[in-house]
Amino acid sequence: MLNVLKIQIARPFLILGGIEFSFLVICFYGGVIISWVEYPHIVALLEQYWLQAAIFAGVFTASLFAVGLYAGLLTSSFASILVRLGVAFSLGFVVLSAIFYVVPGLFTWRSVTAGALVLAFVGIGMIHLIFLKLPDLTALKRRVVVIGTGEKAARIQELVDVARAYGFVCLGFVDTSGEKPSVPPANILPNSGSLVDLAERLKADEIVVTEEDSLDHLLMDQLVECGFRGVPVIDYLPFWERETKRTDLDALTKNWILIAGGLPGGRFHHLVMRAFDLSLSVATLIFLLPVLVGAALAIKVDSRGPIFYRQGRVGLRGRPIELLKFRSMGVDAEWDGVPQWSARNDPRVTTIGAFIRKSRIDELPQILNVLKGEMKFVGPRPERPFFVERLAKEIPFYMQRFQVKPGITGWAQLNYPYGASNRDAREKLQYDLFYIKNYSLLFDLTIVLQTIRVILWPHQMTVADPRG
Repeated sequence: MLNVLKIQIARPFLILGGIEFSFLVICFYGGVIISWVEYPHIVALLEQYWLQAAIFAGVFTASLFAVGLYAGLLTSSFASILVRLGVAFSLGFVVLSAIFYVVPGLFTWRSVTAGALVLAFVGIGMIHLIFLKLPDLTALKRRVVVIGTGEKAARIQELVDVARAYGFVCLGFVDTSGEKPSVPPANILPNSGSLVDLAERLKADEIVVTEEDSLDHLLMDQLVECGFRGVPVIDYLPFWERETKRTDLDALTKNWILIAGGLPGGRFHHLVMRAFDLSLSVATLIFLLPVLVGAALAIKVDSRGPIFYRQGRVGLRGRPIELLKFRSMGVDAEWDGVPQWSARNDPRVTTIGAFIRKSRIDELPQILNVLKGEMKFVGPRPERPFFVERLAKEIPFYMQRFQVKPGITGWAQLNYPYGASNRDAREKLQYDLFYIKNYSLLFDLTIVLQTIRVILWPHQMTVADPRG
């Protein structure tokens, strides 16, 4: 079976996306009415354009998503929103024009599109401004009671402390161990009465269990009763993954990947994913051909040495591959033969190299690796054998990231900055394992869309580690 629906968006931003999609449909019809106001059969005309309205709304909603307008950390000011709206509408207009060109039957009058765009830009800007100015989004979030006061519970508290609890409100913690708590005592709920009564009194939407080993039979029975009364009970790890979009290495068991469910597999699934990679690679090569040629000429003029850089990397199931990139460093970057971590503001980078690395243009030649079947468009980044051998000894589950083909872009690249240490590798692995667990066509498509945001605003990441 082909999995496409494995992505969960925080409820406030899901609601915002739904509102704006509906508003974009209305804006398109507004453009039709403005252009054809004197047409005698206006109702029939509106019925005629339902498909164009849906495509218009879908394209611009995807563009808003691509520039990060449905990610909490990226919408902190109205000025930032206006800049992103401008980019999103420019991108959407190009995509919409391409669709109308390829499928002439969908073509609409320019006056209709222009009117719809003006209405949409003003309206979407106002909706985001209202959303930004709302004093409290608590009513839109899940109300959560956490069972346990240990280290896992403390990690949930840290999400609240650093304002990254986008999808939930923590109502408090229930102590089940009697040991010294790792969460603030003020946040521990009174342990009187039953858990069922507590959930009803606090109007909890969900109960998160962080300490299964300390649950006695009475508390377990109460959790079961809560579930039957309509209050879902969820384990810590799936809750953490849903809220942070990464896994927690410290909470994984040895057989986690076997019990994850929905793991990638099956001939049809791989055929569809391969077709997606081939189609996207060919389209990108054609669309960005002038960029590729310009980058090659600039590299040649900027510094001595070859245009391309070939380097051995580790691919699917540990197989060696030769990675192709535009050269962004001097030819003597590793003059002593010892592999070094690549880092932000790396002094070995050339003038042109700094630009193509920042804009991710240096990665584009890897499209040829995708066409050869060695890589995917989306996946964990391929690592050098020297680092793989070392990291596999120091980081648990590290080799499991090679169960899928490496990619040009990936979930870790969207959510974590350049890594230059074992700690960074560990943090990125948590995103890579989350990607593998939720591997699907739709997830790949959303990562491709959000890569646009990372290219345009490389210093802003969607998610950061609350532990610093």
